[in-house]
Amino acid sequence: MVWNHEIECADRQVLQDLQSRRLKDTVQRIYDAVPAYRKKMDDLGIEPGDIKSIEQLKDLPFTNKSDLRDNYPFGLFTVPQSEVVRIHASSGTTGKPTVVGYTQYDLDIWTEVVARSLTMAGVHRGDTIQVAYGYGPFTGGLGLHYGAERVGATVIPISTGNTQKQLQFMTDFKSTVLACTPSYAAHLGESIQKNGISPDEINLRIGIFGAEPWTNEMRAQIEGLLDIKSYDIYGLSEIIGPGVSMECECQCGSHIFEDHFVPEIIDPDTLEVLPYGELGELVFTTISKEAMPLIRYRTRDLTRLHIDKCDCGRTMVRMDKCMGRSDDMLIIRGVNVFPSQIESVLLEMEETSPHYQIVIDRERNLDIMEIRVELNEKFRTDSIRELEAIRRRIDHNIKSILGIGASIKLVEPHSIERSEGKAKRIIDNRLCCNSGKI
Repeated sequence: MVWNHEIECADRQVLQDLQSRRLKDTVQRIYDAVPAYRKKMDDLGIEPGDIKSIEQLKDLPFTNKSDLRDNYPFGLFTVPQSEVVRIHASSGTTGKPTVVGYTQYDLDIWTEVVARSLTMAGVHRGDTIQVAYGYGPFTGGLGLHYGAERVGATVIPISTGNTQKQLQFMTDFKSTVLACTPSYAAHLGESIQKNGISPDEINLRIGIFGAEPWTNEMRAQIEGLLDIKSYDIYGLSEIIGPGVSMECECQCGSHIFEDHFVPEIIDPDTLEVLPYGELGELVFTTISKEAMPLIRYRTRDLTRLHIDKCDCGRTMVRMDKCMGRSDDMLIIRGVNVFPSQIESVLLEMEETSPHYQIVIDRERNLDIMEIRVELNEKFRTDSIRELEAIRRRIDHNIKSILGIGASIKLVEPHSIERSEGKAKRIIDNRLCCNSGKI
């Protein structure tokens, strides 16, 4: 089933003509309204009038996450705040979140692309969708919510956690669609078995999963546990949220909605644009956003693009599951975690050294993060009370920065292995480690 046949199955030349028109408007918009972009373009000797075609996208400057941080909170907005009707935020490399603003038009576009996504998975007016993504500053919950309402489905806005309540609603309200992270879906499947809930009490038929890496092996596990067909949805808050791309019934990659988000694949070292089919870093340009358009935003996700027409009839380019990242960001229970965030906390404390390790495991299909922290030799103590006070302070400070909890383990000075090269900060024991982002 296709939500918007005219666009999703458009002739490639028609689509490229639309992209060119929208790119020209976007470039003019950011040049006029955003000093940071104007400086980038001036430094390259580019004026808005120079950009006449989507083929000239490669001539424009890149945008990095650091640009969002440097212009925090509203420096990249192209509209007055009176036109911004919603603000979302996600975690960044420092205590400052990545801020994204939306006009009403932006929200309408977001709703449209999520409606397309859900329709790809077979969601329709008769469905009841249980949205177990987080509601709040992150984009997952509200993004799926409004898209599902646009399709005409009944929405259960239950948000994350509270597994027993999830199971109660799932059985009592006869949910047919589950939207959450894949790890939590697997956890719910195991909890159904553990609670002795009969398969006859579960009406689920579709899963919409994203926000974290997951493998095809995990897909098979989830589908076995819940007796559903599962689909991969991809998105970034910086671009719009969930609904940037989506798997169709063929499941041979995720279709990118190119009338709004133009993808490129670049070599992360040379920054040269790579041809279709080659592995590289995914870059997006938004060409319809009003509040905060981004030019050539580096996602750090590694993947491939495919241009051949899909058997579903859609002509929009497809992206493979992401194969990893070109930076050191981790995705823990759907939350972006940077080792530098942890390091910044430790550097502010006299009792600890800047030497640490992050150990990630998966227990009952949920991510568990342990942070091993070296004590500073000057503050070595045998007092259990003092050690516990230090551990609690680290725990509080890290939770304040990351937005999620971790198990803090204090270790002896010099006990964490040193390296003459790049320090081994991360030990990721998850089966889906480096399998991609959602």
